[in-house]
Amino acid sequence: MHPGWQGIFAVLLLLLLVPLSEAKSSKSLHIYSIDVEGGQSTLIVAPSGQTLLIDAGWPGKLGADRVLALTSQLGIKKLNYVLITHFHRDHVGGIPDLAKQIKVGTFIDHGQNRENSDITRKDYAAYEKAIAGSKHLVAKPGDRIHIKGLRVMVLTADGQHIAHALPGAGQPNPFCAGEPEWPMDHSENAYSLGTLTTFGKFRFLDLGDLTKRKESDLMCPNNSIGSVDLFLVSHHGLDQSNSKALVDAIHPRVAIMNNGARKGGSPEAWQTVHDSPGLSALWQLHYAEAGGKEHNVADDFIANTHASSDGNYIEVTARSDGTFTVKNSRNQFEKTYAP
Repeated sequence: MHPGWQGIFAVLLLLLLVPLSEAKSSKSLHIYSIDVEGGQSTLIVAPSGQTLLIDAGWPGKLGADRVLALTSQLGIKKLNYVLITHFHRDHVGGIPDLAKQIKVGTFIDHGQNRENSDITRKDYAAYEKAIAGSKHLVAKPGDRIHIKGLRVMVLTADGQHIAHALPGAGQPNPFCAGEPEWPMDHSENAYSLGTLTTFGKFRFLDLGDLTKRKESDLMCPNNSIGSVDLFLVSHHGLDQSNSKALVDAIHPRVAIMNNGARKGGSPEAWQTVHDSPGLSALWQLHYAEAGGKEHNVADDFIANTHASSDGNYIEVTARSDGTFTVKNSRNQFEKTYAP
């Protein structure tokens, strides 16, 4: 080949390769905090396209209907995994309807219901019936959920927690010193299946409704988790959870509170998260009526500003370098947080 043509060919090849590399690097992790009015439903879509739904909200329109509206909007026809943090109705109630209307690869939970209450036994029985014949995994602390392109690790399950600190963590936790000895909780909350999702340098923590005694077991005397970029505020922002030993120690850059208008978002827990050292922003699924103006963020950061449930969600788009953008579907307001 003539030397001149070699140079031209090299330039053309470079022009062809650059867009391909840019397209590859632009693949992102998407996390959707769905409005199920004070319950939980969080959809994770990996860069590979594989999906993980954490919880399905309440029965009826504040559960499966909201999840399916979003999956339809996104063109998702199958959920690779559906993970149930625990068997309270605001987390597991939507499963019977959901399982009838969308294909699910594998259901994951912490094992049998541990709560001695009629309503939870009823909801657990409905869940068992709904997933009968489906692939089902019982997760234990330290297990990994295999989603291409992500590292999803189980930190807590069935009242237990990881035996060893995660890589880079394990330092003494100075925020344990001020923690009282919290009472034992015998509800399903204490058995929550909690996960850490990692995409490159980006880390997302969701501990379900784990309560303060179990938070202390996980985080004291040493910090087993380290710091995170995004924290789904535990237990919808109720004060039975969200101890300083957890919230302050993980140093979240951003937190999302999946509260309802009249559930969660308690002033005490809101203040703990709001004051967490290094926090850049707190976002809320709903304006919390109990908090008033003093314990709610600015309207731009709230997906649903009225008591009626409007179904607006919060979307997080994360890159492997740790950069992520949070967007309010109600008004399209968004903010990007640099690594």
